[in-house]
Amino acid sequence: MPSIATLVIYLIGGTSIGLLMLLTGIPAAPLAGALIGAGLVGVSGRLEIPQWPPGTRTALQIGIGTIIGAGITKDSLEQLQILWKPAVLITMTLVLTGVVIGLWSSRLLGIDPLIALLGAAPGGISGMSLVGAELGVGAAVAALHAVRLITVLLVLPVIVKLLAPLGLPDS
Repeated sequence: MPSIATLVIYLIGGTSIGLLMLLTGIPAAPLAGALIGAGLVGVSGRLEIPQWPPGTRTALQIGIGTIIGAGITKDSLEQLQILWKPAVLITMTLVLTGVVIGLWSSRLLGIDPLIALLGAAPGGISGMSLVGAELGVGAAVAALHAVRLITVLLVLPVIVKLLAPLGLPDS
């Protein structure tokens, strides 16, 4: 099948499941849904991996960076003046834990250390998948982050609801 037709089929798969996931109300559902939809097309084994037009990856990285950057406001910088200590502590703990878990998983489960490290990294699915893609392991990293993201998005709201009687806000 010509590569543009393959690309369109992947886009339809990702878009349709991404839009369907909007109905769940889960945070970041369209992203997770698009990943699942495009992944299902790829897993079918009927199509080759699509060849994206030159510059697409760069445009997507700029778009994702812009979306994330647009969330940084004066208010968030003011909050950071108050929250910088927890931000540093949480970041250092997550990075260190990610490295330890990644290396441990690699050794224990026999997977490629690069995949394990990027898969255990605390970054978001889009950013880590793009980094993985540049290093030639994007699909595996995306799969690990998809499992993590979907699990967290499904489990954490339940945990918050269970802990709400202990004084957590129930918003």
